[in-house]
Amino acid sequence: MICITGDMHGELNRFNDKRIKSLKKGDVLIVCGDFGFLWDGSKREKAILKSIGRKKFYTLFVEGCHENYDLLSQCPEREFCGGVVNVVSGNLMHLKRGSVFNIQGYKFFAFGGGQTKDIDIRRDSKTWYEAELPTTEEVKSAVINLKEADNAIDYIITHEPPASMKEFLGFETRQISHMHTFFDAVKNDCTFKMWFFGKAHVNKLIPPKYHCLFDDVVTLKNDKWDKEQKMLKRNKKPL
Repeated sequence: MICITGDMHGELNRFNDKRIKSLKKGDVLIVCGDFGFLWDGSKREKAILKSIGRKKFYTLFVEGCHENYDLLSQCPEREFCGGVVNVVSGNLMHLKRGSVFNIQGYKFFAFGGGQTKDIDIRRDSKTWYEAELPTTEEVKSAVINLKEADNAIDYIITHEPPASMKEFLGFETRQISHMHTFFDAVKNDCTFKMWFFGKAHVNKLIPPKYHCLFDDVVTLKNDKWDKEQKMLKRNKKPL
């Protein structure tokens, strides 16, 4: 089973949601940016990250505006489900921008990043990182990965919405970057079932296939995949 939710901002009580607590070994929780648990590098924070990494299920996240990008870049990279991740601790991993992941029979395109408001930068420049916005190389790599997937994705995971969604959600349209226009190109060029993103701190389904998440949890269940996994386990049992 796969659960998808929005901005956590380092709030441990979010793991107490009954849908998340029901996740078993091998299941997956995906966070649409602003995970927020990787922030100050303190001993307490490191202990929390280890406890999340020790959970039976995988906790995966794309980056948003409220992450420490310097600490994130120090986490080792590895291959995971066909894409690239940074391993924060155990089963806690960051989904690298532009990767396509095959998770429980579904194809996920992950592309984190955010855009901090100018007023926030002036208030406390220590909370802003240039790496929030993608480089040209990251966008090019994403395009290549999407083409290799024939531009056919089941689910898209981002923190920011496409440019065309920002005005609809009440964001200031002047704060549109090359990342948002790239997302518009992805929206037009790719086929997908649903696009999940955070950022707006609201839970809103935007028909036909956009879902803004904050503290709500969406559950995906692939019955065909589950059946195949059960058969594999059964066949591995000794006679």
